[in-house]
Amino acid sequence: MHEYTSTARVWGLSCPGFPEEVSRARRWTRDILRGSPLAEDAELIVSELSANAILHTASGMRSGSFHLALAVSPQVVALSVTDEGGTRTAPKAEDQDEQDEQAEHGRGLGMVSALAHRVVIHDSHGGHTVTAELFIQARPTGGRPC
Repeated sequence: MHEYTSTARVWGLSCPGFPEEVSRARRWTRDILRGSPLAEDAELIVSELSANAILHTASGMRSGSFHLALAVSPQVVALSVTDEGGTRTAPKAEDQDEQDEQAEHGRGLGMVSALAHRVVIHDSHGGHTVTAELFIQARPTGGRPC
């Protein structure tokens, strides 16, 4: 293989921070992954991460936006959502034992962590990027790292 050739394919989408853009992000993900056994999980993950960007960061403000990246290789599907920040803390998955069972919010990243094989959160001055990875082949026994 040539050193500058990759079998990974990468797509990107920028969306205004309107609630209806979450369904657009889902459709976009579903269209790209059509026929993949990971399509439903990926669609759910993108939906949750996009909604979180709109609800909890500056992405949901009047001129806000969020950005999606979808990378597909023979080994992994990686889904990233980047928000515009505006919060003092980075997103984090809450421990289900610590959550109020009656709470309406706070379970999303926990659900993403349960679906994905790995979740990585990067924060910077300009926002946060949450990347969820779904492995194409089942991992050896021993659990799924988060």
